[in-house]
Amino acid sequence: MSRTDTRSTTFTGNTVSEQHPGTTGGGTGATRCAHCTDGLGKPRPVKPGSWRDRMRQNPPLHMAYRIGVFVVGLLLVVLGVALTVLPGPLTIPPVLAGLWVWSTEFDWARRLFAAFRRKAVAAWRHAKQHPVSSLAVTMGGLAAAGVVFWAVGHFDLVTRATTALGLG
Repeated sequence: MSRTDTRSTTFTGNTVSEQHPGTTGGGTGATRCAHCTDGLGKPRPVKPGSWRDRMRQNPPLHMAYRIGVFVVGLLLVVLGVALTVLPGPLTIPPVLAGLWVWSTEFDWARRLFAAFRRKAVAAWRHAKQHPVSSLAVTMGGLAAAGVVFWAVGHFDLVTRATTALGLG
């Protein structure tokens, strides 16, 4: 005996016509905000009368704030990505912090932050369930990074590399 499941899932709020009623497209089409000229996407909704609402009343100030939020978040995410050379959970906190900074202003980042946060919580839970192996991998990675930094300084590898490439 077999059973057929006929459930269907509908996703809403992801197209321009759904975000801005009155635009063409009938619920399909681009996922970018047609009215957002800064290329950063639709800003998160704010409470009327809040300081962010007052700031949004001044377009140059609001644009400077959005750019500042984007740059600070980008620096934290880049730091997290740069830390991927070290094993262990060292890359997660700066990336989460960058996504959190972005999520304070950008709706797309709020959705991404929620998904990333679920994965980070699962990774932390795994590290707590296996503390010895997590500690061994993290300490081994830090020791390896220390050896690399020592070797670069001790053997003057940066100068040798720039000389070999003809840059110095």
